[in-house]
Amino acid sequence: MQTTGYAAFNPDSPLAPFSFERRALRPNDVAMEILYCGVCHSDLHTARNDWGWSYYPIVPGHEIVGRVIEVGAEVARYKVGDHVAVGCMVDSCQECDQCHHGEEQLCREGNTGTYCGVDRINGENTQGGYSKHLVVREEFCLRMPEGLDLSKAAPLLCAGITTYSPLRTWNVGPGSRVGVIGLGGLGHMAVKLAVGLGADVTVLSRTKDKESDALALGADRLLVSSDPEAMAKAANGFDLIIDTVPVKHELDPYLPLLDVDGTLVIVGQVGPMNELSTVPLLLGRRRVAGSPIGGIRETQEMLDFCARKNILPDCEMIRMDQINQAFERMEKADVRYRFVIDMASLSAA
Repeated sequence: MQTTGYAAFNPDSPLAPFSFERRALRPNDVAMEILYCGVCHSDLHTARNDWGWSYYPIVPGHEIVGRVIEVGAEVARYKVGDHVAVGCMVDSCQECDQCHHGEEQLCREGNTGTYCGVDRINGENTQGGYSKHLVVREEFCLRMPEGLDLSKAAPLLCAGITTYSPLRTWNVGPGSRVGVIGLGGLGHMAVKLAVGLGADVTVLSRTKDKESDALALGADRLLVSSDPEAMAKAANGFDLIIDTVPVKHELDPYLPLLDVDGTLVIVGQVGPMNELSTVPLLLGRRRVAGSPIGGIRETQEMLDFCARKNILPDCEMIRMDQINQAFERMEKADVRYRFVIDMASLSAA
């Protein structure tokens, strides 16, 4: 299938139009027309090879909402015209213990990324959602629930599941005390989802500047992390803290905030962190953990939950030809809180 998109051709140049071939449908494949694609910070990191594993040309995009246009002979779950979605992965071994548990993101052989991956059958590099079409195996295609606004839902496929998964893993519900560090694309979803699960939610920020935003998103309060007195009063006050900060930073100020057996979960920074003291960990039986996205089953659960609770990201719609400006603005945190590309604009880009 011939298609078009926007690709990075090297780490230093702007993304530009790119024509390429999607694979012919296998019996268990679904082909879709992409309607909307979210813009994730991972897209920017990959385009610029910040993590050292990019190839070129590469089409980013792993927050994808579309409409089925063709199905393989063995596909049973979807039909032409269905609204569907694809997140950060398009395949896994399907044989290991993690895949059998519905944790394909933790596949022992490594899951296949929607972009920056290698197809398990033909060995080709995978290309993402900044394009008109996508072909994906049925098992990694998600059903879009009725009532969920397609134009705003795309960021749920990464920002949503990245924050929903630790909330579910650590059994957040009514009575849970949840802190969220950072109020960007990930952080604002963590707030909305934790509130939806019934938790008492606090946003942690270095200044009070985002207090009104935090409260508008449903948080119960904002805690100024640069205020020693306020931080001391909040000691032992959280069961779970979700750290969404996407750059290297200090963890020590936040660890005393955890109650006994509390956990700080890192979902933002990929790479080195500053050295931390083990004293609050040892004395409070506290933990620092990491969490990636969730599995397919959990991602579908998250979409259905968001439809029931009417939880959607705060989005700014852009055209495909505005992606480079969006990248520049994203670096400056100049978006509330997620860009979404209207892929209908691609033909005119």
